[in-house]
Amino acid sequence: MSAWLPRRDDDPAPLAGLRVLDLSELLPGPFMTQSLVELGADVLKVERPPHGDPVRRSAPALFEAVNRGKRSLTIDLKADEGRRQLLALAADADVMVESFRPGVIGRLGLDWATLQAANPALVLVSLSGYGPQGPRAQWPGHDINYLAAAGVVGMAMKDPQAAPSFGVPMADLAGATYALSAVQTALLQRHRTRRGQHLQVSLTDCVAHWMNPRLAALHDAGGDAALARRRVQQRPGYGVFHCRDGRAITVAALEDHFWQALVRTLPLPAFAGADCARYADRVARAGAIHAAMAAQLAREDLNDALQRLAAADVPVAEVVALDALPDSPALAGRGRFTGSELGPLLRFPVDFEGAPDAAMLSAAPPLGC
Repeated sequence: MSAWLPRRDDDPAPLAGLRVLDLSELLPGPFMTQSLVELGADVLKVERPPHGDPVRRSAPALFEAVNRGKRSLTIDLKADEGRRQLLALAADADVMVESFRPGVIGRLGLDWATLQAANPALVLVSLSGYGPQGPRAQWPGHDINYLAAAGVVGMAMKDPQAAPSFGVPMADLAGATYALSAVQTALLQRHRTRRGQHLQVSLTDCVAHWMNPRLAALHDAGGDAALARRRVQQRPGYGVFHCRDGRAITVAALEDHFWQALVRTLPLPAFAGADCARYADRVARAGAIHAAMAAQLAREDLNDALQRLAAADVPVAEVVALDALPDSPALAGRGRFTGSELGPLLRFPVDFEGAPDAAMLSAAPPLGC
């Protein structure tokens, strides 16, 4: 009996009938395939015995969050029978995702040529830290390493002695998101060519792609990296400020028309003249502007400042703590959350006709079920 669910022509889900073989572990691959589940794909999580994905034991809540709606199958890929079983599954799959270090899947006897022979239409996604070529291909790593290698940490550091702390694993999630986009593109291409392909997704490459706007800033700064960093970090009318009640507000009055609304409403009379009318003129006074904004906002409670500035069409938002996220005014009432065994989780951020109800997804599967 096939491990795959039967394809149904009457299933309205966007990715109904798509079969995904998920060999990935930890976060990037499972996050990507979780998105495929929420769009209607059948995802079979292949785990190594005896314990499966190590996140099952090291971070059970994380495992639940990124493996809901999948099914689990344990296969020993080091055994001949396990490889035969995997190839049989791959023969009927549309997509296969793996996150071993480069070269490992080949040493297991499951290289691209072998998989392609079993299924010429298969799309194989290989997620790795630094890609299959280059001097760091075999280096181990985690999110902070990839962010550092891609220039993100360097761009974010204000104090050379104190590295910044990032609240979300950006390289991991950038890689997952690019992989999701790449798979959809490969499937669209396959519709024309009738052939699958092997997609190599480097987490470092993906987050480095986000640096293109900052490379443009480097050009504007005449190649001076320190100047480019300061210009990004110290933008006039832009930042996080603490209010009288201890809560924090973000203001982003970058464009000239937003700036004019800010100086009238906050108010900032010392910076309301023609000498600050243009953004380029305000850059040199960014420090003084920031200090004046901080002093003004420290005199009032967050809700008062938020409502007053928003009414004046100034870009503002409150800083929302993690435990308050389900009640965030920007998300509340928009149907973005769904219930789970962990409490509220965010559903796929784009709505599609026919997409399955995320609230109906089963819990993450027990090992081998």
